[in-house]
Amino acid sequence: MHLLDDLDGLSSRAQTLLRRTGWRVPPEPDLQTQIEHVRLIGDGFVTAPPMLTIRREGFALRYGGLRYTVRRFLVLDGQRHEVAREWNYDLGGLAWADKPGGWYFDWIGERVSSPIRHLVHTDGRVGAEDGSSDFLEIAPSLPTLIESHALMDELAQWDLCLWNVDIDQLGDVGAELVDVPEASGPTVRWRISPTLAVQEFQSWTHQQPRPWRAVAWTRGGRANRLLEAQTSASGRR
Repeated sequence: MHLLDDLDGLSSRAQTLLRRTGWRVPPEPDLQTQIEHVRLIGDGFVTAPPMLTIRREGFALRYGGLRYTVRRFLVLDGQRHEVAREWNYDLGGLAWADKPGGWYFDWIGERVSSPIRHLVHTDGRVGAEDGSSDFLEIAPSLPTLIESHALMDELAQWDLCLWNVDIDQLGDVGAELVDVPEASGPTVRWRISPTLAVQEFQSWTHQQPRPWRAVAWTRGGRANRLLEAQTSASGRR
């Protein structure tokens, strides 16, 4: 059953996002879930295994044609601007054999000009690749990715968004943060309080070890002043 017909299992936050912005595009008549050959990382091709076709068919049935938009805000010249970017859950036509085991295939993902390709592994993980064709995990599952998008969309209504935050310098404000497990995994961690939200994530790069980054959203004077002071201090170093 398609996700939009069965939202059970998602948080109320994610259900709200999909009910507010989600829609479905009918699949292309010539959509192919079967792939005859799979690329090997480095060189050559092999015959695609049945598991790959099964997973692609499962993706098409559950998510195929899904669209939704995620709001973000930017501050330019002191003015706040809200932008909304569309996510497109259509299959691509490529697949790879993963070195550690299993297979992965591409899908459209965020509709924005980017060198990043979005991927799904046959074990359920969501990934990206930065031109290396290596699978870089970004979420443990597609529902987790959607939960992360729903949280990010909600935070577009907050006051302030700052990148490259030093988590260790958050003090008492940081101590109030509570984990958001449905939006987190081994390569991403969300935490939130009434005045502060933090996303820590591994960068989408094949460089090893993948560096961790942190971005924070705030609302309320205390958290805003703390993050602004931290950013100013970082700029002076």
